[in-house]
Amino acid sequence: MSEASRTQLLEGQQNDESFANIWQELLWRGLIQVSTDQAALEKALTEETVTYYCGFDPTAASLHLGHLVQLLLMRRLQLAGHKPLALVGGSTGLIGDPRPTTERSMQTKEQVAEWVASIQAQVQPFLSFDGVNAARMVNNLDWTAPMSAIDFLREIGKHFRVGTMIKKDIVASRLNSEEGISYAEFSYQILQGLDFLELNRQYGCTLQSGGSDQWGNLTSGTELIRKVNGSPVHAVGTPLITNSDGTKFGKSEGNAIWLNPEMTSPYEFYQFWLNTADADVVDRLKVFTFRSKAEIEELARKTAERPHERAAQKALAWEVNSLVHGVEATEKVIAASAAIFGQGALEDLDELTLRAATAELPHAQVGPDSLGLVELLVASGLVDSNSAARRTITEGGAYVNNRKVIELDAVLSSEDLLHGRYALLRRGKRTMAMVDVTAR
Repeated sequence: MSEASRTQLLEGQQNDESFANIWQELLWRGLIQVSTDQAALEKALTEETVTYYCGFDPTAASLHLGHLVQLLLMRRLQLAGHKPLALVGGSTGLIGDPRPTTERSMQTKEQVAEWVASIQAQVQPFLSFDGVNAARMVNNLDWTAPMSAIDFLREIGKHFRVGTMIKKDIVASRLNSEEGISYAEFSYQILQGLDFLELNRQYGCTLQSGGSDQWGNLTSGTELIRKVNGSPVHAVGTPLITNSDGTKFGKSEGNAIWLNPEMTSPYEFYQFWLNTADADVVDRLKVFTFRSKAEIEELARKTAERPHERAAQKALAWEVNSLVHGVEATEKVIAASAAIFGQGALEDLDELTLRAATAELPHAQVGPDSLGLVELLVASGLVDSNSAARRTITEGGAYVNNRKVIELDAVLSSEDLLHGRYALLRRGKRTMAMVDVTAR
C-alpha cells in the first residue's frame, strides 16, 4: 500500500464552501449529536483558531469504523484552519473506559505500548503535521506516569464529586449490573478529565471531540477546567452511527470492521461499503467522505432514479477505501472483483487480495496428486458426480482461472496454479469455487 497516495488524497480534500462556516457544515453532515454551548462554539470556530483534541485508547491493535468518524472530524476541523492534538492514551489504555456490561481485561504494559505505536501510525496519515496549524501527537502517559497517587488525589480527585460521577450513564448501568464496576474503571472519567486539563495548560486546547456515548467522560474535562481555572472550554459528541433498520453499524458477520488491513482486508473493507443499503448511503457519504453537498445531492438523485447502478455506493466505497488504504489498494480491489468474473487477469492479483476476494466462495483442499479437472469439479462441490463433471466439460461450461477447458482428461499442472497453490474453478457464468493445493 502506498502511503503517498492516501496522503495526496487527504491533502487534496477541502471543506465545502457552500456553507457559511465549518460548524454549519458539521451540522449538515449529521456530525453533532450533543455539544456544550452551540452559539459560543460556532463563534469560536468561525472567529478564532481553536486547538482541539480527540483521544484514542489502545484497547486493541487497531482502530475501527467508530474511530474513523473522529479521524475525519479532526481532518475537517484542521482543513478549516484549526489545530488538532491527536491523543493516543498510553495511560488510559492501561485502564480502559468502562464498557456497558463487563470489566475489561487489563493488558500488560508492553502490549499497551505496542498498541500505542500501532494506533499512532494509523492516526498520522489523516492529519497534516506541517504548516501553521500543524497537528501534534500526544500521549497521556507523559503526564500521568510522573504523578504520584497522592498528587493525583489532591490536585485532581478533589474536584470530582462521587454523586455526580455515579450518575454518568455508563457508570450507572455498571453499578446496576451483576458485576458492578471496579475503582479502576470508575476512575477513568477522572483520568480523561485530567487529559483535557493538561492539554489546556500546555497547548491552550479548548475543544474535545468524541462519541456521544462518551459524553460523561467529555464533560468531566470541561467541568474540571471550569473548577480549576474558570476557563470556558467545549466538547462535542458525534452520533453513534446506526443502520436504517436499527442494527449496529460497523459490523460484518458479527465482527468489527478494522482499519488495519491485516485485520480487515482492503477487499472486505471495500465490499462492506459497497453493500451499503440505499436508505443509508447518503448519510454515509455525508459522514465518511469529503464529497460536497452538491455532489452528494447528485448521487442521491441518481440512487433514487437508477438504484441498480449503485452510483452512490460505488462513490462511497471508492473514497473511504482510498482514504483508509490508499488509491492503489482500492484499484487492486476493483481489479480483483473484475478478474473474479472474467474481466481481468487473475494472475495479476497478489495473494492476499486473491484470498480476500474469494473468501466467501466454497473452498476445497486437495493434494498435488488430485489435479484432474473432473476430480476437482467434484471435490469443490461445483458438481455432485464424475458424470456431471464430464457433462459440464463437454458442454463447454468448465473454466479454470477464467479459461475454458474442454478436454475431459485435463489435469492441472503447477503452472496452472495461482501463487503456486490456488485454482479458481467456475461452472457456467457465475458458479465458482476455490481449490487450494496443499502438499502432503
